[in-house]
Amino acid sequence: MTKDRVRVVVTGMGVLCSLGNSVDELWTGLKAGRSGIGPITLFDASPFPTVIAGEVRNFDFASFINTKDVRRMARFSQLSVAAAIMAIEDSKLDLQSTDMESVGVVLGAGNGSVPTIQDNCEIMVSKGAMRINPFFMPMILPNMAAANIAKHFGAKGYNNTVTTACAASTQSIGEAAEAIRRGAADVLITGGTEAQISEVGLAGFCILKALSTRNEQPEKASRPFDVNRDGFVASEGAAILVIERLEHALERGANILAEIIGFGASSDAYHVVQPEENGEGASRAMRWTLKNARISPSEVDYINAHGTSTPFNDVVETRAIKNVFGDFANKIPISSSKSMVGHALGSSGGIEAIASIKTITDGYIHPTINLDNPDPECDLDYVPNVGREQPVDTVLSNSFGFGGQNACLLFRKYIG
Repeated sequence: MTKDRVRVVVTGMGVLCSLGNSVDELWTGLKAGRSGIGPITLFDASPFPTVIAGEVRNFDFASFINTKDVRRMARFSQLSVAAAIMAIEDSKLDLQSTDMESVGVVLGAGNGSVPTIQDNCEIMVSKGAMRINPFFMPMILPNMAAANIAKHFGAKGYNNTVTTACAASTQSIGEAAEAIRRGAADVLITGGTEAQISEVGLAGFCILKALSTRNEQPEKASRPFDVNRDGFVASEGAAILVIERLEHALERGANILAEIIGFGASSDAYHVVQPEENGEGASRAMRWTLKNARISPSEVDYINAHGTSTPFNDVVETRAIKNVFGDFANKIPISSSKSMVGHALGSSGGIEAIASIKTITDGYIHPTINLDNPDPECDLDYVPNVGREQPVDTVLSNSFGFGGQNACLLFRKYIG
């Protein structure tokens, strides 16, 4: 990288997901190969062919957010604000001494407000339209998670919301890094959030036949790259990073966790739900990320895969990695966090960004669990079932979403 390029670093992280309510709980679970998938408790799922998901459990939002604000937020906003509070605390950013016009929010979200929409439609049918929640409209807007974070901290700077489905939080982190590079902010609170587990949300994916029906063994349902995979497992959560211009972080003596060195995004321009079968769209995003980072494929030490556990996606991602890395593809360890966390949709890339950064800081590659019988078409090193202690300096994280939306990030160990 040339010296004239603005460097962007990660200084704080916070997460709520099916594996736990902190970064430590998430990472401990991933290292141990523990599944966060279980029976759905947020509603009665018994009429559906799938009755399992990855829920955020045992979390008291009122301990982070005042009760009045909790009532005025949809669940996806509640998750994001709580995770942002954790990330700010982790970053040790002193908001009292920071120019809050230089602090902003860039957040990814898919369609996290589905439960709120369903609840209010039920009220409208049973009690009349004028009995719905008076905050219904601001609760369901996709930008309200970012708006609520900004309001909570008084972050008056650059603000944006990315809604590129399952690529949303990966793209939001990349767009946030680019905003810092162009001078739009010194500090950005970024990542993603999703809370769509509801009757309508579950029905929508069930009718597409996209979900696993391995209901009797929920912990074994998400099995990326395995020949017996039968669909993804929906989950929810929020994952937030605090990222900063390097000079800003150094001036305040921040603990730097990693550097964001590359970002790329592309479109398949092919199909509303299926990836382009040769993986060319995903390949473009990976190539452009490497180009943006100004590194060669051989410098990537590990790939955190999109790895959804759907029959088509896992084959296409394997092809895409081979397209980009050629013979070197067989030498790169790759794993899927979704094998344990499930597919948290718009927040999945943020969760995986945290996993990628912890891989660098801990020198440990978490496994892809439930990979008992590899699909012959998924023949790369997907770190089956048992993790590895291994030095890792550079990580590529992949996210690919409905609509052919592709986004990738490159993280590197920080070297001053």
